[in-house]
Amino acid sequence: MTGGGEEADTATHAAENPEELDAVHGRWITRRHRGASDDDEYPDEWYRQQCGFCRHWFPLAGTLGLDYGACANGESEFDGTVRFEHDGCERFARSGRWSVPSDF
Repeated sequence: MTGGGEEADTATHAAENPEELDAVHGRWITRRHRGASDDDEYPDEWYRQQCGFCRHWFPLAGTLGLDYGACANGESEFDGTVRFEHDGCERFARSGRWSVPSDF
């Protein structure tokens, strides 16, 4: 399957372009489900219940995988979506460690 003409055939992949990766990261960070740890409304229990610690969170490959992964928890409202590593949900299931792309 091709994706849209000659330009798509000669363009480098977005993952190979640092500016595009920064733009993706910038867009996605505005959509995170939880605030940052310096947010006054960030409950203490969230510190150890973040996607990166969830057994159903699969980090993306490459640079974006250091911050983002896919939720694969069939009981979560976020199943099948890309999530920020510090996000979480009511269906959190603790893993024994924080997951990073090189784990897989």
